[in-house]
Amino acid sequence: MSPRDIFTRLRQDWFGQPGPLTGDLLTDDVVMETPFAPPGHPSRIEGRDAWLAFANPARATFPIHIDGSEVTAIHDTADPATIIVEYTLTGTHAGTGRQATAPFIAVLTTRDGRISHWREYQNPLAMAQINA
Repeated sequence: MSPRDIFTRLRQDWFGQPGPLTGDLLTDDVVMETPFAPPGHPSRIEGRDAWLAFANPARATFPIHIDGSEVTAIHDTADPATIIVEYTLTGTHAGTGRQATAPFIAVLTTRDGRISHWREYQNPLAMAQINA
């Protein structure tokens, strides 16, 4: 799968049934980075098992349901295994019914049909509006 194919599949997973992530789109040695992570959250996690150990408990208690995602641009890079994706996520808080949309930029690098490096730039305050 190309990096674009992998991102498309990843987006489909965001709308699936809630439950534990499997990590099937990640390499064993994946590096996940969120340089602007909110306080108390790691900005870098190395390895699929470490990512799943972090993400699955957070997903189980995450009060926001992802309703929509719009890709606004996909940029190819000099490395055919890497793309830059600009997208938005729209979510609804399960308790309040409030909805918010937040922009994201992801730098996605793949190897052998799986994500080997994911760097996501997000504004954590944008989705926090949903809890206000």
